[in-house]
Amino acid sequence: MFMIIIFLAGLSLPLNAATLDQLFDQLKAAETSTQAANIEEDIWQTWLQGPTDTATEQLASAVRAMNQGELTLALVLLDELIETTPKYAEAWNKRATLHYIMGNFSQSFADIEQTIALEPRHFGAWSGLGLMFEKLGQIDAAIKAHQAVLDIYPASPFSRMKVETLMKQQRRDSI
Repeated sequence: MFMIIIFLAGLSLPLNAATLDQLFDQLKAAETSTQAANIEEDIWQTWLQGPTDTATEQLASAVRAMNQGELTLALVLLDELIETTPKYAEAWNKRATLHYIMGNFSQSFADIEQTIALEPRHFGAWSGLGLMFEKLGQIDAAIKAHQAVLDIYPASPFSRMKVETLMKQQRRDSI
């Protein structure tokens, strides 16, 4: 599905916003983990669609480069994509992931902040934030980030497991 853009006074408004709203409502109401996983996949597919075909392909190229271990190329592609399409939340999220992989946590934090500013329901960004906080030993912050995921995506098996594990760790550490 290609995102259709309306241009108003130089601003682009994605018409798939209504689709995402509907998907997030369904995700919150999902009764089974299978149902939730299917809706999650639909959300990811929607996020991967850029505001232009070129942006979508550039993101796909960056992801391919990341998957092939070509991290410098992926960073160049994502930097260019963000420069030309600064309101494309998934470009910021993918660059946050890349910075995390590269160990550049301060840049990853900044990109997650931008992702969440553009798409506050981005459970992937919230989850990544939780992982970084955990890696840095900031357990309270990690729990809060994963709880933010659960507010958006109550059936998230990963964040549910992380909250439980981190809370147990927190209790052990306080003894």
